[in-house]
Amino acid sequence: MITVVLLGKLADLGGAPVLSLAGPLDWAGLKAALPAALAEAIDNPRNRIAINGALLADKRDLHVNAGDEIALLPPVSGG
Repeated sequence: MITVVLLGKLADLGGAPVLSLAGPLDWAGLKAALPAALAEAIDNPRNRIAINGALLADKRDLHVNAGDEIALLPPVSGG
């Protein structure tokens, strides 16, 4: 299984802070496996993706296998 960690508003859209998905997955497979509202939100370039703790420069390069962790990161707000 692939662990998908959702932070901030993305967790609200996903319905939980952590999801488990069957792998392997690429970008299209990840979007197809997520709830529709979350899949749409992760297309926003302000939302970032990390694979096993490393930020992914281009979301379309996503390729993960069982045991990997994907973190979906919304923009950071500060004050």
